[in-house]
Amino acid sequence: MNTPISRRDFLKGAGALAAIGALPVSLVELAFANTEENFTFAFISDSHIQHIKGVEFVRNWDRGLIRAVAETNLLTPKPDFIMYGGDLAQLGSKPELDHGAEIMSALHGKVRYMMGEHDYYLDLGKYWEQLFGPQYYSFDHKGVHFVVLNSILTYDDWTHKRWPTAEQRMLEMAGLDNPNGSPFMVGEQQRQWLKNDLQKINKETPIVVFSHSPIQKIYKGWNFWTEDAEEVQALLKPFKKVTVIYGHVHQIQYNQIGNISFHAVMATAWPWPYPSTYAQVEQHLPKLTVPMNRADPFFERDATGWQFINIATGNVDMRYNLYNNARRAVAFNPKTRQPEDTGYQLAENRIPPQVHF
Repeated sequence: MNTPISRRDFLKGAGALAAIGALPVSLVELAFANTEENFTFAFISDSHIQHIKGVEFVRNWDRGLIRAVAETNLLTPKPDFIMYGGDLAQLGSKPELDHGAEIMSALHGKVRYMMGEHDYYLDLGKYWEQLFGPQYYSFDHKGVHFVVLNSILTYDDWTHKRWPTAEQRMLEMAGLDNPNGSPFMVGEQQRQWLKNDLQKINKETPIVVFSHSPIQKIYKGWNFWTEDAEEVQALLKPFKKVTVIYGHVHQIQYNQIGNISFHAVMATAWPWPYPSTYAQVEQHLPKLTVPMNRADPFFERDATGWQFINIATGNVDMRYNLYNNARRAVAFNPKTRQPEDTGYQLAENRIPPQVHF
């Protein structure tokens, strides 16, 4: 496959920190027959800025986002725009969103925002809209149609009738594996908006959908789940090339459903599930109802890092640089017509746990 930008050129622009594989941001290049139409965009997600008291915030989460912003500003080529993938805040409060917005203001270039459930369920997105604009929208850029969804809505009864305070509602939804939570959805009103929006688009136009939740049903117990995923997928089915890029899961995921390629991006805050050894700010990590470890518990930052995303063929190829761990690549295989991570999926190629003493 022809890759318009090499890893060497990408790392050269990102600086020495990126060379050790800890850049919590994505660089995406879309390549066309006419190279003058090529463009890139960057993607940052899931920073979970958390207010403690006064002017004190959880330092680890701050530093993850600050580093992502600094290294995004070093990217070569300069991205046409930067996308934020949701969960800027941890509990949706004004201090958290203000602090996150202040860190993000250091970015050079156009920034577009998408909200996550941690940004939404305190005031149902009212303050977010004041800072960043609408909860869902679309835009066109150099021949590609982009759709930004609010995919973390849920049932009206859960949202409006169940909780005595907005703070309690936010705390319940913030517990990712909390049985008191509720599955996410795009919702009927937004699906109708999406239908109307896509009716104006030629079926040959590449479609890129940004959503915080996966727009597929992965595992309901952790709310890696979108209740009306099939209905949204049906609206995207008529188009030749569709990619859904999502946050929320804090780990590498990929899938192919019909014409739709699904790819997760990593978080700047922490990996999911939380490794048992991760104790730097243990008192501020959300509590899991069922304790879980990563497959390799010796790497505290496993599944945090950065990914280079190439859409030269219309299908997404992801190259992951993982902090202190082996690099991974997920590429679309035209023979099987799905994304594959052969270095990981083939048992004989799997890398055994690497213990640091």
